[in-house]
Amino acid sequence: MPWYHYLEAFFAGLFLANFAPHYVKGVCGDPFPTPFAKPPGKGLSSPIVNTLWALLNLVLGYLLFRTANIAASDTATLLTFFAGIVLISIQLSTHFVHKHTS
Repeated sequence: MPWYHYLEAFFAGLFLANFAPHYVKGVCGDPFPTPFAKPPGKGLSSPIVNTLWALLNLVLGYLLFRTANIAASDTATLLTFFAGIVLISIQLSTHFVHKHTS
């Protein structure tokens, strides 16, 4: 498998995991930080911005997942995909822990 499939798998995991918190906050009508807030990643964005950001993450993650040819039979690519999910999940949980104290 070409090296770039692993890169695509990793970023597919990042985008798909990042989809979840923004989508949930957006459809629940709650403001939540996005890269478009002021300051970026710290200020709160509107629910519609979060929903749109989530959907963009979903589309990008899906496209990368498809182009990476991730399959249950390819353990290395699958592990790389899950490594992306783990990395962004831990990073987001530590970044957003103080979002209500700013």
